[in-house]
Amino acid sequence: MPTPTPTPTAAQVVTVCFAPGEDADWFAASEKVNDLLEANGTPARRYHVRHRRLIGWLTRFFGYYLLDAARRFGAVTRAAGGRKSRLDLTGTAARAAHHAGLRWRAWNTFINATTRPARPWEDHLAHHLADPTTVTWAEARRRFEQQPQVLAMLAHSFDPYELSVYRAGEAAYVGLHWRIALVGDALITTDGRLLMPASASAADRLRFLNEACSYVRALRPDARLCAVAIA
Repeated sequence: MPTPTPTPTAAQVVTVCFAPGEDADWFAASEKVNDLLEANGTPARRYHVRHRRLIGWLTRFFGYYLLDAARRFGAVTRAAGGRKSRLDLTGTAARAAHHAGLRWRAWNTFINATTRPARPWEDHLAHHLADPTTVTWAEARRRFEQQPQVLAMLAHSFDPYELSVYRAGEAAYVGLHWRIALVGDALITTDGRLLMPASASAADRLRFLNEACSYVRALRPDARLCAVAIA
């Protein structure tokens, strides 16, 4: 059995897409995830709900065309999915981008400016994969995490396994996270295809996210999405 790694090689949030008119309830989404990933999950309330300018004062209190909606003061605010036209995908991405920008600037101020640059996890993982008998997975992880910059990131609750993306700059880091907010770590298309990164590298994650976001953007407004969180 392969040793698990703390990098994002396994899907944690899967976005399931349904064609217009297709049964799009929670049971159907769970079936698709189980068939393709052999995993069980729970609804992930990731999407902000869209409220139209004129009739939003009324429709905000109704959860039609939404899956597992959450309410605040009676109004629907978030959902695990639903009809694309009811989900505020732009707002969801904008909020994720805002928080990612705050994280990157904090990292740049308190970590990047005060510690020596560390070698990213991908370098240590490559050494392990090239010679696993000499550099075990545990040893590769130990060498990575003993670096002062990585220790500082752990101490301040930054994800050190995203170090390569942090070092790529604010735009790259923000771009990664607003895309993750929209499609998660994997996507199941309306025709049953599974899209996910080819590896845990930042480049492969961005390639997948670009493809998945383009796919979601091209869906009709009456198509449906459902975000599923799996262990």
